[in-house]
Amino acid sequence: MTADVINLRQFRKAKARSVKESQADQNRALHGRTKAEKKLTEALRQKADKQHEQGRLDRKDPD
Repeated sequence: MTADVINLRQFRKAKARSVKESQADQNRALHGRTKAEKKLTEALRQKADKQHEQGRLDRKDPD
């Protein structure tokens, strides 16, 4: 009843690599956007800022 001998250092490193790779896949899905998507988001943000500024009321201080 002999078992296969394994190198624990190599096993730990392989496991750490697989964990990092799965985390990288999740990050790519979350944060990976195309250039067109980034430009669209920026244009929508600028439009919202401009619309917000147009609604600002100018108040004069009674001094």
